Amino acid sequence: MKGRLIALDHWQGREAAALMVDGRLEDLLIDADRPRPGHIYRAVADRPLKGQGGMFLRTPDGSAFLRGAKGMVPGDRLLVQVTGYAEGDKAIPVTDRLLFKSRYAIVTPGAPGTNVSRRIRDEDARDEILAAAHDALAGAPLPEAAGLILRSSCETASAEDIAEDVAAMAALAAQVLADPGAEPELLVEGDGPHTLAWRDWVEPAEIDGDDGSFARHGVDEALEALLSPRVDLSGGAWMMIEPTSALVAVDINTGADGSPAAGLKANIAAFRDLPRQLRLRGLGGQIVADPAPSPKKERKQLDQVLRAGLKRETTESVLAGWTAMGLVEIQRKRDRLPLTEILR
Repeated sequence: MKGRLIALDHWQGREAAALMVDGRLEDLLIDADRPRPGHIYRAVADRPLKGQGGMFLRTPDGSAFLRGAKGMVPGDRLLVQVTGYAEGDKAIPVTDRLLFKSRYAIVTPGAPGTNVSRRIRDEDARDEILAAAHDALAGAPLPEAAGLILRSSCETASAEDIAEDVAAMAALAAQVLADPGAEPELLVEGDGPHTLAWRDWVEPAEIDGDDGSFARHGVDEALEALLSPRVDLSGGAWMMIEPTSALVAVDINTGADGSPAAGLKANIAAFRDLPRQLRLRGLGGQIVADPAPSPKKERKQLDQVLRAGLKRETTESVLAGWTAMGLVEIQRKRDRLPLTEILR
């Protein structure tokens, strides 16, 4: 199937959403049995981590860890937001810099000012978007010292939809920031896969939200393939993607191709697909790739291919460079749980 399609379904009893582009799985969201990124807690400071400037906090879902907790003492109450999934038995990572995100707007407590996404370059469109936001804020003002970011999705939205979204986020932020409670409590639940799909996959797409949509559009088969470490590439090449406790190892192979350009072709195919594979598999942290044999003069071309793929990622990803042994190092933020961990 050509074009973009969003399938909203369940996988092994978990809420899930899949983005298909021209019949290929491009992004995947599956709910996990852990506190979601975006959760906002009223937390209580528990004990400091000496030498690291951090503080362990008590939340209704267990221990959380806040970096940069300067001046905080045990017993202090504060609002924090989950920034990612906890690894293993570690504390939930949180921040005290809250963000209230929706499809068209982000309310930013502590960062005043109204800004329109730089991706929207048309000045008339920017003015119309700002006018819609100001109209909404006249009836539902932002909390004191809070700001507003109008997302790139506003460019194709109606003024009414933008105003409704801004008003809802402003009201939610005002309610949470005025919270008078004292005991640990979950105040705002992070978005699940279906809401995240609506919020972040904003380009025009066909939507299939009926039960069985994964089976109808080939998502089931793509998910099964992701549970294998092997990824077949063009020209008979393939790569293995294997997470360990320390890093993610990627091994690129030419297959049966014995031509002089086999290594370059395999590496280009692998580096083009690697960002997507990491995203779909929920892998991050330190990633080390062992390319197929190719001369050093081809490294600049391979760097360009990989950098272009990483640049398109919404998750912070950095190409660290080549090691003395000819390995490629990548650093990718851990913002999802590994797929194999969710489904095991």
